[in-house]
Amino acid sequence: MHGEPYDSEQDGERPQRPRVLEAVRRMLATVLELAHTRLELFTTEIEEEIQRAASILLWGLVALFFGTLTVLFIAVTVLVVFWDRNRVLAASLITVSFLVLTVIFALLARARLRAKPRFMAASIEELKRDKEALERSP
Repeated sequence: MHGEPYDSEQDGERPQRPRVLEAVRRMLATVLELAHTRLELFTTEIEEEIQRAASILLWGLVALFFGTLTVLFIAVTVLVVFWDRNRVLAASLITVSFLVLTVIFALLARARLRAKPRFMAASIEELKRDKEALERSP
């Protein structure tokens, strides 16, 4: 016993980690947990944005297809009706009408694009709150 090194585990005591290392470990675990949560939020927002864009694209293409058919048949009908009287005037009015409608719908589409929520708004807001919380903590 006299020449043997002292083993604290033999007496039932366990050597304690320094408290600083334990605090750093907990802090790193918290930071990793926060990063994990933010990454999950980020991926969820990306998935929602992709689904939203795909849905808008699909319905837009369907509307464009049927709208094109409708406009084509309206134009043909008007030209047939006015073929003997004023076909040049009828064709000109159809063209001007198409131009006016194109401008109106382009402006509506631009307004819709500007009105959409900011990309990744929820993630950015959460990161701002995290930063503020970290700045407030001692």
